[in-house]
Amino acid sequence: MRHRTKGRKLGRNPNHQRALLKSLASALFLTEKEEDDYLESEKKMIPKVPGRIVTTVEKAKEVRPLVEKCITLARKALKHQREADAMLSKAERGTEQWKKWRNSDNWRKWNTTVAPAVAYRRRVIQLIGNKEAVDILFAVIAPRFEDRNGGYTRILKLATPRLGDAGRRAIIELVGVRDRAKKEKVSLPTIEN
Repeated sequence: MRHRTKGRKLGRNPNHQRALLKSLASALFLTEKEEDDYLESEKKMIPKVPGRIVTTVEKAKEVRPLVEKCITLARKALKHQREADAMLSKAERGTEQWKKWRNSDNWRKWNTTVAPAVAYRRRVIQLIGNKEAVDILFAVIAPRFEDRNGGYTRILKLATPRLGDAGRRAIIELVGVRDRAKKEKVSLPTIEN
């Protein structure tokens, strides 16, 4: 019987499988990092195309649900974060005005409003384990997909196999950036007899 055997093993033990999927999801989110945020030693690692990584077909199919789940959680947090930002004190932290706001009832309202957003962020950190990737996900990627209900990624199979072991390669990318524009149909004039 094949009970509880969903998913691919990818030639790894379960802990290594989870670590692989976490690192692939983090790598996909980190490609959206701004060029200014890279250290001098990391300048060589700037991706050629943001929002896209090349991996094997099997790994891409396995990481896709994790990436989609993380983006969905980040999208759910947006509403709560915006409501909390509207309630946030304009005073600089540590000033008397801020301390007064911190001890007021408004702070408690802000705290209950921001709590779901913090919970979503912690859940995503638990899923992918990279705080920098989570920051990029919540700040850059989630607002881009705010109006989209699922289908945030696309898998494109590459024709050339990987050198060395001839593994089937694929690109997993975030949709919306390099989508093909639909061409409008041009109506041809009809010839009347």
